[in-house]
Amino acid sequence: MKKCVITVVGKDTVGIIARVCTYLADTKVNILDISQTIVSGYFNMMMIVDMSGSIKNFDNVNEDLNKLGEDIGVVIKCQREEIFDMMHRI
Repeated sequence: MKKCVITVVGKDTVGIIARVCTYLADTKVNILDISQTIVSGYFNMMMIVDMSGSIKNFDNVNEDLNKLGEDIGVVIKCQREEIFDMMHRI
């Protein structure tokens, strides 16, 4: 399994979850876990995904998500799980 952590942050608007999840489904990226909150009008979502069935490689998915984020006015970051874990180790 090739797990990644995807975060989405920005001003809350209609359709953020739909646009991100539709892209992931179209790319055959499986969402394993998802959490989202809205605080004072700001949207925050974190997903753990499995990219082992993806029709695109990590770099292409990351680039596509960056562009999608720009289109919908949020910041989308995609990190490999092992990199995310190393960055957040104490």
